[in-house]
Amino acid sequence: MEDSKKWINLALWCVIVCLGIYIIFKGMDVMKNTSTEVRTYSAIQYIGKNLDQMAVKTYMPSFLYPLQENEQTSSLEAFVVDRLFETVPLYKFVKLNSSYETDIEDEATYERILMAEHGEDSVMTSSGESTTAEAQETQLNQETSDTTEGETLPETQQEEQASAVPIAPIKDIGDITLEKLNDFDYLLNNFYTVDKMTTINSSQLNIESLMGNDLSITKDPSVPQILIYHTHSQEEFIDSIPGDPSTSIVGVGDYLTSLLRDQYGYNVIHHTGVYDLVDGVLDRDYAYTLAGEGAAQILREHPSIEVVIDLHRDGFENKKFVTDINGKPTARVMLFNGLSRTTSNGDISYLPNPYISENLSFSFQLQLKAAQNYPGLMRNIYLRGLRYNLHLKPRTLLIESGTQLNTVQEQKNAMEPLAEMLNQILSGT
Repeated sequence: MEDSKKWINLALWCVIVCLGIYIIFKGMDVMKNTSTEVRTYSAIQYIGKNLDQMAVKTYMPSFLYPLQENEQTSSLEAFVVDRLFETVPLYKFVKLNSSYETDIEDEATYERILMAEHGEDSVMTSSGESTTAEAQETQLNQETSDTTEGETLPETQQEEQASAVPIAPIKDIGDITLEKLNDFDYLLNNFYTVDKMTTINSSQLNIESLMGNDLSITKDPSVPQILIYHTHSQEEFIDSIPGDPSTSIVGVGDYLTSLLRDQYGYNVIHHTGVYDLVDGVLDRDYAYTLAGEGAAQILREHPSIEVVIDLHRDGFENKKFVTDINGKPTARVMLFNGLSRTTSNGDISYLPNPYISENLSFSFQLQLKAAQNYPGLMRNIYLRGLRYNLHLKPRTLLIESGTQLNTVQEQKNAMEPLAEMLNQILSGT
């Protein structure tokens, strides 16, 4: 009896080994006889003819759909990912969301920003050498991989949007005239840098809508009206003291708060919550989601708040942006708008922002004030495809001041003209 069991086990193992060898050699034969360009597709065609592939045909049919004539698949992995996108909608959602919380500051973004800098303002290297940024800007509307934000945030209370008024008078500023600003191409190419993942047209970006929103508020120091917070509270500068928040972006936020409060009479909440540390380790994967929830909670607790500012410093390898304002070395400032729109898929329906028009007006009116009063202070407004919590209020700003190579004092110097211009817009002067 025992001998029979041994022979049966041996026979079964022989069958398994033979099948394994057959499968290996058959697979090698298929791959060997298939050219590199069509290997993936031909292999899948071959497998589809076999009985064991009927399960794939039944449960995941899109893996066997013919490729389009103009579709090129560089690897098996790319092909499988493409098919997963079409076959498993949840996979697409998770895949896209995984990139939402990556830091704004990425290498490709910096290249576009640097190329879009205007004039002769210095772009300093870490060694102190000065270079001149190229005075050109190109709207980049090339196709790119979809990227979306994380989970939608709790909705804040409904409020009336800033009322539309006739276009405010615009004084000619050097060669910037109202006639030129009415030209969409001129407006776009001289005031904006457009990330390749998004697109915008003249129906959204025109001087009538940008200047037609009245962003002034009725000042009431008895209640909070401005919220300043930091999605990335751990951002520091070249002379920051590790562990000392007063020398980080939080300290710069303290200074902006004191200017708006003491010099201009606003009641300001400076929220110093930390959203980019997890168990004491820098982690920005979910910083925007967490910061958005924190800011939304503050807005629920203080419904009188009308202005929301997310203050950052930019990050650019071996670069700092600095100019001279009133005889002081001053970090240059970039305003940032998210459009909730991707180039390839259009509007992101599950990340609505009813205040895009007001957001764009707020940043542009600041930009125009700077061009008039502090030329060289502002870099081009950066337009990108996500939302970045700009849906919290009509008057919401995401500000990138300088880079990690600016000094703390240069950053604080930038807050002085910024506070002045904010007061001019909010007071309607």
